[in-house]
Amino acid sequence: MADNERVVEVDGEQFEAMVGVALDALPPELGRLMRNVAVVVELDGGPPGLLGLYEGVPLTERTSDYSGLLPDRITIYRKAICAMCASEAEVVDEVRRTVVHEVGHHFGIDDDRLHALGW
Repeated sequence: MADNERVVEVDGEQFEAMVGVALDALPPELGRLMRNVAVVVELDGGPPGLLGLYEGVPLTERTSDYSGLLPDRITIYRKAICAMCASEAEVVDEVRRTVVHEVGHHFGIDDDRLHALGW
């Protein structure tokens, strides 16, 4: 058990399903605007302190020169999220929060604004 005594185990398939549900719960108009972005789940490890990571060029920074690039990438870290949760319900909630937070970065919203909005 982790030092924080808050660890719930969620298998990879179930965790990936949670991420899918969180993505499906996004407003349809946002989903339609997401362009050239892949969402992946990292089942093992990840950078210390990160629950998710957005890598790419936010929509607000794309210019007419934006083409031929690999998709942006949103990574959701299973172990980090599970390590901070004490129940499966907490994992579901944290997955949703993390997905929304990282999608916000895709739309060009910075951490300060996301935190001010409660994400």
